[in-house]
Amino acid sequence: MGFLSSLLGHLGMSHANSVDWEELEAALYQSDLGSETIASILTRLQEKKGSLSTATILEAARKEIATFLPQITPPLIPSNKGPIVIFLVGVNGTGKTTSAAKLAYYLKHRGHSVLLAAADTFRAAAIEQLSSWGERLGIEVIKSHYGADAAALCHDALSKAIRLRHEFLICDTAGRLHTKSNLMEELAKIKRTVAKLDPSAPHHVLLVVDTTTGTNALKQAKEFHAAVKLTGLIITKMDGSGKGGVAAAIAREIGIYPLFLGSGEQASDFEPFDRDVFLERLI
Repeated sequence: MGFLSSLLGHLGMSHANSVDWEELEAALYQSDLGSETIASILTRLQEKKGSLSTATILEAARKEIATFLPQITPPLIPSNKGPIVIFLVGVNGTGKTTSAAKLAYYLKHRGHSVLLAAADTFRAAAIEQLSSWGERLGIEVIKSHYGADAAALCHDALSKAIRLRHEFLICDTAGRLHTKSNLMEELAKIKRTVAKLDPSAPHHVLLVVDTTTGTNALKQAKEFHAAVKLTGLIITKMDGSGKGGVAAAIAREIGIYPLFLGSGEQASDFEPFDRDVFLERLI
């Protein structure tokens, strides 16, 4: 028995003939919204059940989800006080390195000067991958050898970005399990190190979330937020089987919102978050 069945039974109500509540509940679960968020949505919809029908229920559900998400996400704006430093963080396999390159291309395509730092020094393949992206996109990549000190590399990259007056520095940090405290401390070390050059850095810490991760991404977001204070999300693999609804759950529970959506393998397969488009895809 689903949440809606339990709720209706508790209230002494029967299913409304005009709305298939169980089908709606199934659709919400398939969207990876998470049980607590779904319970909140269904409870609020039940309060409006007299005005809902089969034709209006999905739109009503989208409107409820929309209350957790901003209508417009703020753009990444360059500063006249120095480079905007962006950390990309997340677990392995979410598309973090590719997202770093796509974000750099997105900013360059809009006329901004960008520098990339291959700070995922735990994986030689990540250094090679970002270097390859940099060559293709015409964006300089600051890199070192496998196993190098990632904090020192980011410090050097920011120093160069300041010297050359780049508007953005994007640091691709190592993928790490959110449950490994030593790896999370290494990420905090990188943050402290760049702050020696600019006390306000990093200006953005974006968690890269893979839609196929499902609701486990909420747990990841909480751990990363506790360690380095996230400022936004990048949702990847939007062209796959996952729906990305966990972004709404993250927004609802910890107030961190999606800024960009990634899909395919091309540099241009990357777009600013649009709430209405996202909700249409979600349900």
